[in-house]
Amino acid sequence: MNRVRFCYPIFILVSAGLVFLACGSQGQDSPADQAVSVAQELPEAPPPWAYIIGPEAEPREDDGTKVTLPDSSASYTWTEVRSRFDVADWHPDDHPPMPDFVTHGRGPDIWGCGYCHQPNGLGRPENAPLAGLPADYLMRQMADFKSGSRESSGAEGARSRRMTQMALLATDAEVRQAAEYFSSLEHTPWVRVVETDTVPKTHVQGMWVPIDPPETEPLGQRIIEVPEDVERTAFRDPRSGFIAYVPVGSVAKGEVLVKTGGDRVVDGEIERGRTVRCGTCHGDNLKGIGNVPGIAGRSPSYVVRQLYDIQKGSRKGPWNELMKEAVARLSEEDMVAIAAYTASLAP
Repeated sequence: MNRVRFCYPIFILVSAGLVFLACGSQGQDSPADQAVSVAQELPEAPPPWAYIIGPEAEPREDDGTKVTLPDSSASYTWTEVRSRFDVADWHPDDHPPMPDFVTHGRGPDIWGCGYCHQPNGLGRPENAPLAGLPADYLMRQMADFKSGSRESSGAEGARSRRMTQMALLATDAEVRQAAEYFSSLEHTPWVRVVETDTVPKTHVQGMWVPIDPPETEPLGQRIIEVPEDVERTAFRDPRSGFIAYVPVGSVAKGEVLVKTGGDRVVDGEIERGRTVRCGTCHGDNLKGIGNVPGIAGRSPSYVVRQLYDIQKGSRKGPWNELMKEAVARLSEEDMVAIAAYTASLAP
């Protein structure tokens, strides 16, 4: 590279947010050098930690015992908790009545939506958080699954294919019923972001869970989401959320990318960053504008999957065209930082 920079970071406030001010530079990268630099940093394969691949939770013997959870009057057997066509609802007073389609689906091929996305709509790291998203946006995603415009880049594409199958079979009325229900829900805090260098060593049991007996390992440039309480999550407790372990410094780096796109001033001129300011479309508080979804406080694993899928063209619905420029130059480290920051925000 031709540019050699002697820089001291200074942050200044402008109308668009924070701008990184570089104090000086010598030389300049040619367009060809810049293109090579970006290409070398783009992720070559789906990050396996984000595309959760592995077995479902280990089966348990059901002896018919009814289990209860804190502050719930409901009780279910293990088999009842695992029913995809009669969704367990531990706290029915926490949300509006679930529509029949969300609770029961339509057997044998359409599961109740609340089984994966939960009655509170907050989902789990391996799927999508739906609570509070615009109903029109949710219906558009189902249309994209149905048309093949929304797929998964990872080997965990079985979940994407399952959604495609259910989208093909669901009626417009059923899709609208589910979309309006999830849209009506409040998106409450669900993920606690922790910056760290080391994390519990995990394995996949439907999601990442710590191994037993516990061990630790370096986090590196990953995000690892685990349940706050593995047993309560196994029983699909909608009041027990997740911890997202993210690299040290990633939240601050993500804030700069989200608020400025990474733009900075060099020799009195603005040098374009690696992305564009997220608030332009998602709102200054990142809680969405109109039919553009909010991204504040949502699962960082999910956010990284969407950034990667759009970059690689696996998500190619009409509205995803607006995201192409924003994701085209992002490295995996950039995606981690953006997702860490957005997850750290209040929903």
